[in-house]
Amino acid sequence: MTSAPGTPPMDPTSSEATDRQLELAVAQGQAYRRALEHMAQEVADTGGMQQVGEYLVGYAIEEAEGMYQLTDGELVWHNPGDTNAHVEVAVCDAADGRFIPGLEVSATLVSPSGQELGPFPQELVWHPMLYHYARNWSLPEDGEYTLRVHVEPPTFMRHDEINGRRFTAPVDVEFTGVPIHRGAEPVQPPS
Repeated sequence: MTSAPGTPPMDPTSSEATDRQLELAVAQGQAYRRALEHMAQEVADTGGMQQVGEYLVGYAIEEAEGMYQLTDGELVWHNPGDTNAHVEVAVCDAADGRFIPGLEVSATLVSPSGQELGPFPQELVWHPMLYHYARNWSLPEDGEYTLRVHVEPPTFMRHDEINGRRFTAPVDVEFTGVPIHRGAEPVQPPS
C-alpha cells in the first residue's frame, strides 16, 4: 500500500504494519469520511474540507446546541444559552482518513464586517455519529465568514518506526465564504 504525495507513509514492511492492517485503517477512515460528509453536507447548515500537509481538516456549522459535561462526577446538561452557532472541526489523517484524537485545535472566525473572533479552543466532543472538536459561539451577524483553523502537533506516542513518523508540525487552514445563519437549538433532556 502506498501513500499519495504529501501524506504520511503507509508502508506494510515495518515492524508494526501489514497490508491487511493498513487496509483496515483505510476502511476505518472511509467510514469516518462518509459520516463526516453526511454531517457537513446533509446535517449541518454548511461544511467543507481541505487537505493541509498530513491532515485532512473538515468543518460543519449549525445552530448552537446543548451538550452534557461531566461536573463533580455527574453529567450536567448545558443548553446553548446566548450562543448562536456551533462550529465543528474534524481533523483526519490524510493518509488513511481516520479521525485524530487528542489534538489542540483552535478556531478563529472573521465576520462579514471584518470583526475577528478568537482564536478559541475547540474541545473534543463525543457525538453519536462523529467525533469532532467543537464549541458554541456568539456571533455578531449572519453572512459569509472566514474560518481559520489551527492544529498543534499531538503529543501522543506513535507506533511504528516507519509509519509513526507523522504529525510533527502545526498546521493552519483557512476556509473563506462560509455562510453562517445564527440560531440556537435548546433541548430538554429526559429526567
